[in-house]
Amino acid sequence: QVQLVESGGGLVQPGGSLRLSCVASGFTFSSYAMSWYRQAPGKERESVASITTTGGDTTYGHSVKGRFTISRDNAKNTAYLQMNSLKPEDTAVYYCNARNAFGRRYWGQGTQVTVSS
Repeated sequence: QVQLVESGGGLVQPGGSLRLSCVASGFTFSSYAMSWYRQAPGKERESVASITTTGGDTTYGHSVKGRFTISRDNAKNTAYLQMNSLKPEDTAVYYCNARNAFGRRYWGQGTQVTVSS
């Protein structure tokens, strides 16, 4: 059974940090590029960051570049999103996504991140 399980979300003050984790099971994790998406209320889901299968290349959305860092540990079947200098506009449900070279995709259930004082 394929699973992507996100954790690490919560309530944080502006300027704070959170680290999200996404643990994968049921498929060959190292064969899938990993991404983080987010969706705020009333808005479309947007791509936040992506990382290649080996971790050798990363891409970021314009609004998070320089503040967020995506990484992965293929030995632990886990992807991470380190979020620093958080802003209220970062408030959203954050989703983990796995995608292989053939276009197969898996999604996690999401974890809520709320940035508020």
